Amino acid sequence: MKFTKKSKAAAISIVSNTSLILLKLVAGIITGSVSLLAEAIHSVMDLAAAIVAFISVRIADRPSDAQHHFGHGKAENISGVVEGLLIFVAAGIIIKEAIDRFVEGTALELLEVGIGIMVVSIIVNIVVSRYLLRVSRTTESLALEADARHLTTDVTTMFGVLIALIIVRITGFNLLDPVIAIIVALIIIKAAYDITKKSFGGLMDASLPEEEENALRECIAEHKSQIIGYHKLRTRKSGSQRYIDLHLVMPQSINVSEAHDFCDHLERDLEQVLNQVNVTIHIEPCSGECLECSITCETSTKSS
Repeated sequence: MKFTKKSKAAAISIVSNTSLILLKLVAGIITGSVSLLAEAIHSVMDLAAAIVAFISVRIADRPSDAQHHFGHGKAENISGVVEGLLIFVAAGIIIKEAIDRFVEGTALELLEVGIGIMVVSIIVNIVVSRYLLRVSRTTESLALEADARHLTTDVTTMFGVLIALIIVRITGFNLLDPVIAIIVALIIIKAAYDITKKSFGGLMDASLPEEEENALRECIAEHKSQIIGYHKLRTRKSGSQRYIDLHLVMPQSINVSEAHDFCDHLERDLEQVLNQVNVTIHIEPCSGECLECSITCETSTKSS
């Protein structure tokens, strides 16, 4: 099986999450800490998310085919939504366990083991999350970015659990353990919302961010001496692939071959502005009243 850069990163995430689950489960059972068990449950969700990310990036990397003319990029958006939902589930489980612990009350034991395992977990997550984020930026993978952000959030929550365990070890205040578990759950809910919102936007064919669209407009404006104007600029993103289409108004004196060559030139320029761009251009002839046409196109551009 051949691994791409994205699928290799996703596979590393799976291995690291599996190891951390085992460590946290052992620590939670030995110490009786609900915050450690909460972290173990969170890591189970991480593992499920990593597996989803691994599958989705391999699907998204497939070329277009007869059934999917625009490729398979939306598999990454679907992955992000699934990950977000999994994180919501994890948060609910953690809150329930913490409330039960408040009611029942349980003494904690062998906290040194739990503290040591949390230190190891934090170090592993920092290394893996930074690697995933770096790969997601170079490949523009939404699935890997969601996984990286997820692990980054874990570092924050694990650090909170670590501090709580240290305080409990020093003071013997066991109720701090479920309190920290609930705080962890609230942080997880915020991360789930952010991931779901970003991934769902791609499924709804939301336009590219304003700064990216402005960069496209600036690139087109650099060719104003060769065109009359443009309108109906539309953008969307599917996974890491960007799709752009627009209508160009060109002088009637230009023949078909010249118009085609110019479109090729403009497409190459747009591809230099943003990565992984697919451009579709529709040519329209000038009406013959160039000044009026230019004003019309400018107005359309501002309103589009």
